[in-house]
Amino acid sequence: MGTSAVKDKDRLGSLIGGHIGVSQASFDSIAWVVAIVCATYARLDFNEDLVSWLGVSIIAPIAILAQIDSGIFMGLYSGRWRFGSFEEVGALVRTVLVCTSAVFLADALLLPGRAIPLGSVLIGAALAFLFMCFGRWWWRARTERISSFSGNRPNKLVIFGAGEAGYQALAAIRRDSSCGWEPVALIDDDPLKRNLRIFGVAVVGKSTEVEEILRKYDANSLLIAAPSAPLGVVTNLLETATRLKIAVKAVPNAGRLFGDAFDVEDIQEIQPEDLLGREPVKIDDSEIRSFIKGKSVLITGAGGSIGSEIARQILKFEPGSLTLLDRDESALLGVQLSIEGRALLDSPSLVLADIRDAKGVEQVFKDRKPDVVFHAAALKHLTLLERYPLEAWKSNVIGTINVLNAAVASGVTGFVNISTDKAADASSVLGFSKRIAERLTASINIKDATYVSVRFANVLGSRGSVLEVFRAQAEAGKPLTVTDANVTRFVMTIPEAVRLVTQAAAIGRSGEVLVLDMGTPVKILDIAKHYASRRNPPLDIIFTGLRPGEKLHEVLFGEGEPDDRPFHPKVSHVNVPPLSTESAQSAFSLLLGGDGEDPESDCDPMAIRKVLASICAIPSELTQNCENLVENSIQGGSNLTKVL
Repeated sequence: MGTSAVKDKDRLGSLIGGHIGVSQASFDSIAWVVAIVCATYARLDFNEDLVSWLGVSIIAPIAILAQIDSGIFMGLYSGRWRFGSFEEVGALVRTVLVCTSAVFLADALLLPGRAIPLGSVLIGAALAFLFMCFGRWWWRARTERISSFSGNRPNKLVIFGAGEAGYQALAAIRRDSSCGWEPVALIDDDPLKRNLRIFGVAVVGKSTEVEEILRKYDANSLLIAAPSAPLGVVTNLLETATRLKIAVKAVPNAGRLFGDAFDVEDIQEIQPEDLLGREPVKIDDSEIRSFIKGKSVLITGAGGSIGSEIARQILKFEPGSLTLLDRDESALLGVQLSIEGRALLDSPSLVLADIRDAKGVEQVFKDRKPDVVFHAAALKHLTLLERYPLEAWKSNVIGTINVLNAAVASGVTGFVNISTDKAADASSVLGFSKRIAERLTASINIKDATYVSVRFANVLGSRGSVLEVFRAQAEAGKPLTVTDANVTRFVMTIPEAVRLVTQAAAIGRSGEVLVLDMGTPVKILDIAKHYASRRNPPLDIIFTGLRPGEKLHEVLFGEGEPDDRPFHPKVSHVNVPPLSTESAQSAFSLLLGGDGEDPESDCDPMAIRKVLASICAIPSELTQNCENLVENSIQGGSNLTKVL
């Protein structure tokens, strides 16, 4: 073979996508030839004397060239889609339509006289498409049959979930014969999947029949492949499997499952996100990148679980510079280690400062000149703040005021305040202080700048989260503590929460609070049962009673807050009444005495709590005259609640 011929073959192989693509193109070419011959015979009533073999020999090459050219253009032969998948069939339909049009035009307009009847072209196109589909079905069925699950694998596996995750799991297990799992049955609660078979494995029942199915098939492993399954269903599966001493695994959460290729190695132990009972919300990275790329970004509370994850995710969007501010030097060491792989604390991006120090914060903003600020620094533990409400005022309110003032003075155009669902219909010091911070952020109104808050709930994996507490108690073999048997909470993963935060910077409008749709609240007792059941013998669960300020059920929206979703189906935009920084400080100072930052040291915590609740509830129309309102209305140490 000549050098030019070899080069032409290599060029064709690269365009088509390797040997498999060449084989597909060759088969499709043969399908067209056979189809045109059969269609011409049929159109001429199988009378061979009427068939123009010259015409057939002219049309067939045209069909072959049109099929290959349009197939390459459509990506049909590039290996882009799984062989025989719906996506590939869709590309095949488009390719055949283009090819048919080219052949029809050539036969009707370009050639001198018709090479074959026009009806033969249409009939041939239909036959060619059927031949191509049949060939793909046969090859896929043959491949799956050859690589089906062998009966000599030691671990018999039952899979819960016959959807996309279950399919991906079965495909990965089928590809890896060394994994040791032999899938024997599928379980799914969808009645429409009752007779479904995937790779020869049948759906044999629903989750309530799991014990019977596990025993019937002598299974020693259970795989949970349903990321959106309700927590109660997952808990029941885990309890049954634990009682039968059956190993339980789970597929990756949806964020990883539908991104990179899913392999057997990705099947893992139950993770916190598997207990959410919903699929994590997908966020549009392109909007975030356009907002962040090339800009100077500053993160307060950068050493915390949320702040550090914001830093890691922001780096993916190529900021011009990144400043990490925290008052905890050990936390800064940890975040530098996670980002740079070293912990020398010598990076210019690290700033040791306290948001309570107004002058210090102002100087940091003057030096770093940030364009975008993510304000994550805050005190967040409800029970402790009920005992020390003044600390909530100093960090969550005064600290936010200091950061906002510095941001406005330095010309920050994008500001995102991290809030909590406890700010909705607040009933605790934490909720009051974060609601005030939301309103303070909403009061900033600068042209061509966006100042918003993001409200989310309990974050799995953050320091002090309920799962971290349960994990520590379980590892120590101690009873698990739950406040109430009926207590529920909205929960989300750290990466998901942070993706919402970064998205807020791109789609939020000044004065708004963005709220994520977090699905159905999770029953904390179900999570506790999961951790308790993983120990042998199972751990006890102790009910401690609700703590002061704690709700039995959290809400995402306060009274009068509509659920408006103008840009993203899973992100709500709520307008909150603005509260000026001057009004908040004046009200606190006049009620408790002092300068608003260091009130009398003997102030009763309950009095401070009431003041925070009162400031939280100040109507927006009174904020500009708050000082006069307080001075004229407070008699003999009364509080702002009486005025309102």
